[in-house]
Amino acid sequence: MNSAQRVCLIEALRVGYDLLKSGGTSVAAVEGSIRVLESSGLFNAGLGSRLQLDGARRMDASIMEGRELKAGAVAAIEGIRHPITAARLVMQETNHVLLVGQPASRFARHFQLERQPRSTKRYAVANGDLKEPGAKKTLAIFTRLYRLRSTGLETVGAVALDQDGTVAAGASTGGIAFMLPGRVGDTPLIGCGVYADNEGGAVSMTGIGETIIRLAAAKEIVHRLTTGVSPARATKVVLEKLVCKVRGSAGALVMSRDGRLAIQHVTPRMAAGYWNGRGKPFVCDRFF
Repeated sequence: MNSAQRVCLIEALRVGYDLLKSGGTSVAAVEGSIRVLESSGLFNAGLGSRLQLDGARRMDASIMEGRELKAGAVAAIEGIRHPITAARLVMQETNHVLLVGQPASRFARHFQLERQPRSTKRYAVANGDLKEPGAKKTLAIFTRLYRLRSTGLETVGAVALDQDGTVAAGASTGGIAFMLPGRVGDTPLIGCGVYADNEGGAVSMTGIGETIIRLAAAKEIVHRLTTGVSPARATKVVLEKLVCKVRGSAGALVMSRDGRLAIQHVTPRMAAGYWNGRGKPFVCDRFF
């Protein structure tokens, strides 16, 4: 985590907390915090989203509140500065949970959401890390499908608890390096990338989406919280299961219904932070 990312995370924490302090909902705080990160261009979300192999920037986002279990999500949305706001609009303005692809982009334009500039890069083949799991295999498939020549940051999320005792969780991402067009990860899938329930708490995940999906990791952590397990213990058990059963790699932001927090990861680093209004916001890139 560089100094610019640290400053951005602190700003996101301040924005979210200020919304809560003024009586705002946990949903508003989660959205507000994530919007700061999407606008920065410093993380793999919003303006900083990875380009896919065909040069397009397709983004996913979701948001959920724990009182009525309302949720909204978008997948493979393009041209929008704040996918998290599009996800919230799906939750509030429709009877649906998930919109995908071009219809999701048209939905966002209907509500006049701020656009992001078009990428000037034609292909993104040189921008990924060939050491990532499955990268060489995916690149080979892509090259055969699209007959293109190859040329030789992480998901953002937030959890919050408001003055009414409602928890919320959200996440936004530009995907992973070397992903085939059409691939969707855990972020827009309720129960996988995010989950919130006032009976347990709220969870926002980051990491390799395919492994998170296979365990429905966010829902499993929240389920453990409902049985009285602490956030730290619930998160540790599920992340260990992720590693052992599916060789996964992930991190989690977890907030219990009574405000206890856990930030854990089985990745080398995870830039994250928290603030309860006292002292200064705490930001770090390693949590044990």
